[in-house]
Amino acid sequence: MLRMIHLSLPSLSRPQAQVRLASLFQRLWTDHGCSITQVNQIFQNHVALSSSRKMQCGFRTFSTSEDFSAKKCVPCNAKDLRPMTEETANELISKVPEWNLVNENGALKLNRSWKMKSFLKGLELFRLVAEVAESEGHHPDLHLVGWNNVTIEIWTHAVGGLTENDFVLAAKINGLPLQDLLRRKAKK
Repeated sequence: MLRMIHLSLPSLSRPQAQVRLASLFQRLWTDHGCSITQVNQIFQNHVALSSSRKMQCGFRTFSTSEDFSAKKCVPCNAKDLRPMTEETANELISKVPEWNLVNENGALKLNRSWKMKSFLKGLELFRLVAEVAESEGHHPDLHLVGWNNVTIEIWTHAVGGLTENDFVLAAKINGLPLQDLLRRKAKK
């Protein structure tokens, strides 16, 4: 049975476009050894609707929370966006290794520290983080204490707590190539 879905696509000259999804899914999934039933089970078991996402083009955006580094930060609208609960944050913190969950005067934040090889290497880390932050439109608090101690705090200032954006940014920072910037730990 071939199913059709009607989408409004303003960029096209026609007001409605028909997209043949069944054949697309069938080809994608059966070529890779999955049946449509298995695909449906994967979606039901591993894809959840994010409460921080809005409808876009008539569809809700998905959040798998499996790989935050593959996601993009979404614009914050303080009227609609609420900080996540501590329970939710505790569930997600394992998705961003080496980051800590901090409750500072009732506001949840993500926090991570590094020891750098030098003062200039600390500034280089700030430059790398700044590039990611600008591309995501989500900006962390950066601290350089002493000559080589760097701490980054991430939280959504507009809501006074954590949102999914904070975990996305933390995951992207984790993916930065920092090996040449970090001080090596003494071997025992």
